[in-house]
Amino acid sequence: MTITEKIANAKKRIDELERLIKYWNDSDHDEAKIVNFTMNIENRVA
Repeated sequence: MTITEKIANAKKRIDELERLIKYWNDSDHDEAKIVNFTMNIENRVA
């Protein structure tokens, strides 16, 4: 995995975390709701 790919994957994770934080901090959401995130599953070799 190249540095560029690692940066892109990290950016995706940061974006998802920011969306979760915004959702959890939103005072309009008094009831529990399900948050649907699109997930891309890629085959990787460790």
